Amino acid sequence: MAIVVSQLYFYPVKSCAGTALSEAEIGSRGIKYDRQWMVVDEAGDFLTQRELSRMALIKPLIDEQSGRLRLNAPAMMEFALGLNATGQRMPVRVWDDNCTALDQGDEAAGWFSKFLNVKVRLVKFDAEFTRQVSRKYAKRPDDQVGFADGFPFLLLTEASLSDLNQRLSEKLPMNRFRPNIVVSGTKPFAEDTWKKIAINGIEFDVVKPCARCVITTVNQDSGIAGSEPLKTLASFRRSDGKVLFGQNLTHASEGKIAIGDGVEIVEAKL
Repeated sequence: MAIVVSQLYFYPVKSCAGTALSEAEIGSRGIKYDRQWMVVDEAGDFLTQRELSRMALIKPLIDEQSGRLRLNAPAMMEFALGLNATGQRMPVRVWDDNCTALDQGDEAAGWFSKFLNVKVRLVKFDAEFTRQVSRKYAKRPDDQVGFADGFPFLLLTEASLSDLNQRLSEKLPMNRFRPNIVVSGTKPFAEDTWKKIAINGIEFDVVKPCARCVITTVNQDSGIAGSEPLKTLASFRRSDGKVLFGQNLTHASEGKIAIGDGVEIVEAKL
């Protein structure tokens, strides 16, 4: 069976709903617009579904024709702002990384604050700022990332999810795991054995297993958290105290990838 890209996703606002793609444009920080915006508290610290599970219900839409980011959420009027909107620079923090971002204004802050029931700001990644991938895992000096947790891509295989679902009393959809690239045509957890892959001429380094958190327990359609799949994953995917599922990738060049593209295993782990 051929190994191919079967699904593609991006997440314009960090930790809000994702969008499926048939084709993805790959830039220096990953898929175009992926995690380009982020919700922060009044101190500039990033906020996610870990703290605010209702973020799953916010649906961003990139409307390139009108040049707008459109935001929808239950019982809220649609809010839109320019894709190229500027703003006052402010310091923000993602985990241990101190970054520079552009505040998207009081109206955007008010819309998010009203829906999330807490005072927050919406910020945009400052294109003049470079957030480097951890030197421990970077393969190139210019490996960088936007507001994603640490890497520009998360890859999962359909077979790995199928294996997990066979162990669960209730099957879970792929969106629980918020991948960028989903691959079909493999055995379960084949991605754990890859060191370097290529898709449509773009080489990707498979640099680190993804340690999973409570976001995987949040139903992305209801915003309600449970106990699975972390409980089950921990029973057979635990290593050094972390629960692992999926692989983080960096990339060597820019270009486009699409559903149906073949995945070449350039180098396997020894």
